[in-house]
Formats: sequence, C-alpha cells, structure tokens
Amino acid sequence: MLRPIVRPLSPRDPHEAHRVASPLELFTDLCYVVAVAQAALSLHHEITADHAGHGLVWFAVSFFAIFWAWLNFVWFNSAYDPDDTVNRILTLLQVFGSLVLAAGVPRIFHEDFTLGVVGYVIMRVGLVLMWLRAASGHPERRTTALRYAYGLILVQVGWVVALLVTSGHIPIWLFLVMVALDFGVPFYAELAGTTPWHPHHIAERYGLFFIIVLGETILSVTIALQVAFDKAHPPAELWLVVAGGVLSTFSGWWLYFARDNADILTDNSVGYVWGFGHYVIFGTAAALGAGLAARVDFYSDDHSKVSDLVSSAFVTGSGAAFLVALWTVSIRLHDASIRTAGPFAAGALAMIAVTFVPYSELWAGLIAVTVLVTEIRLTTNRDESVGAES
Repeated sequence: MLRPIVRPLSPRDPHEAHRVASPLELFTDLCYVVAVAQAALSLHHEITADHAGHGLVWFAVSFFAIFWAWLNFVWFNSAYDPDDTVNRILTLLQVFGSLVLAAGVPRIFHEDFTLGVVGYVIMRVGLVLMWLRAASGHPERRTTALRYAYGLILVQVGWVVALLVTSGHIPIWLFLVMVALDFGVPFYAELAGTTPWHPHHIAERYGLFFIIVLGETILSVTIALQVAFDKAHPPAELWLVVAGGVLSTFSGWWLYFARDNADILTDNSVGYVWGFGHYVIFGTAAALGAGLAARVDFYSDDHSKVSDLVSSAFVTGSGAAFLVALWTVSIRLHDASIRTAGPFAAGALAMIAVTFVPYSELWAGLIAVTVLVTEIRLTTNRDESVGAES
C-alpha cells in the first residue's frame, strides 16, 4: 500500500526535454516572496525615518536569509523532484518555515534573529529529509547527498547555539561567520560528485522569482502612491516617481530576459557564480521598490525625515548596482567584450551621477531605457549574424 507513495528518490535527467517549474514550486516561490515584501517594506520605513545606513545593513542581512533558504530548495528540486506525496509534505515544511522567516524579517531589522532561526530550523528539517531520501535513492551520489544532509544539520545547530548564546541578537561578525559556514556546505558536498541539476529548469526558476520580486517592487510603489493620493492635494512630482519606476522596472525585466541564461549554465563553476550572484540582482530589484516608495514619501509626506539626496540615492544606487550585477553575473558569461561592458558601466555611472540632479527617479528610468536600447541592438545583430551563418 505504501509503495506508490514512498518510492525511491531517483535523480531527474539533467537533459530532460521541456522541463518546467511545477505548480508546487511556483506556490513555494510565492511564500518566499512574502518575506521579500517584508524586507522591502522594512527598508522603506528605515529610509523614511532617516535610518538609511542601519536599514541598508539589515536589509542585506534579512534578504540573504530569504535568498539562501530559497536557493537551497531550488537547486535540490532541480536535481531530485519526484513530485510525490512525501516530497509535497516535506515541501510544506519549506512553506511553513518561509512564512515564519517572513514574520521574523521586521525583527531582524531590530537585530532579533529568533523567528528567523526558528523558520530556518523548520525548513532545514524538510531539506535534510529530502537529502536523506536522495542518498538512499541515488547510490552514485550518496556521499554528496549525505554531505549536504550532515552539513546542513551541523550548520543549523551552529545557528541555534549562536541564537541561544546571544539571546537572539546575533552580531554582524558572527552572522558573517555562520554565513561562511553555510556557503561551505554546497562546495564541500559537490566535491564528492555533482548533483544532476537541469540548466533550463534552474534558469526558469530564477527568472520566475525575478519577475515576482519585480512585482513586489511595483506593489511597494503602488501602496505608497495610494497613501499619497488619498491626500487632498497630492504633488505633481508623484507622476515622475510612477514614470521613473515603470521605466526602470520594465527595462530591468527586459534586460534580464534579453539572453537565454540556460545557454551559459554548463557546470558548477558557472552555476556557483551565476546562482549565488543573483543575491545582488534580486536584492537590488527589491531595494529599488523601497527607494521609489521613499521618494513618494519625500514628495508627499510632511512627516518624512529623509532628505532628497538620501531617497534619490536608494533609487539610483539600486539601479546602478543592478546594472553592474546583471553584467557581472549574467551578461558577461554571454559576451564579456567592451560591447556589453561599456553600456552597462556607462549606465551605472550615469545612474550615480543623476543622484544629485532634481527628479533623479525619472532620469534613472531614462538611463535604464538607454542601456536597454543598446542591449537590444546587440542581441538583434547577434541573432541576425547567427541566422545568416545557418
């Protein structure tokens, strides 16, 4: 009776045709993005309260916690995803843990990691059991799977000890030490043999998550605008935030999907840079939403303490960091020549320069469009050349 439900966990074929994200994976992404929304909202509040430096540090910390939990689940499921009853139940632990983590994100901004670590414990229980299933069902990668399972257990015990010793207030230096240990688990495990992750599946999973993060960026601006337009005489500058935000977000989406990322995901040496580097791509996209919301507050909220320069810097700085990260993590792997590096570098520098110019959010959007136009021309010429050769 149990055999159809609890069957050996065989690896997925990394060359499987038409591999796409499952509905369960998409649902899980939505749960993780709840935490992203909490991080962006908390950053927005920190900026508006003129605690920009503090907010930026703890946004980076909280966003890493969200990203790392999501990443571990994504790469496992790309290699081993039977979509059976047991896997769905274990995925429920990922969902529940991610929601606990999301509830704890505002507390992380107050330097309290308690709920965050509890959420991780729940998620890690599910992930460790998944890896143990993989160890029993994939003899060729048994050592790799066991290294993942035991490594996750040891590191998570370290997080719990750190939480108890510090009464929930883990200092930054200790957080960085624990992050380094977390990073070490996949590197150590994969030395015993590479897991059979699927390039097209991974590229799709990251792309879908990026779209959802952009959706949160739009949502944060929409909510801020709703509050502003509830006033009797909303300032006309709010339309500049709308225009700049839409141009920046749409250009970021187009730039990200202008090239097929699956083509460059050939092995772990590429996968590590590309996969881990998305922390900056996703993080800057979420931070852009917080910056745009802070610009709305600057124009419309008399109680906002943030200055023109600081609120501008979170828009233009996020845009510049996104361009640099996108080229470094993705575009460079397609084409590392000056043809691509030049426009992205110039765009990033221009973003920084307009921080000191009135209505910087609109200028940032126009700069993003300019970089997009150059990228479209490059990819169009490339496609035409390939077509002529064939």
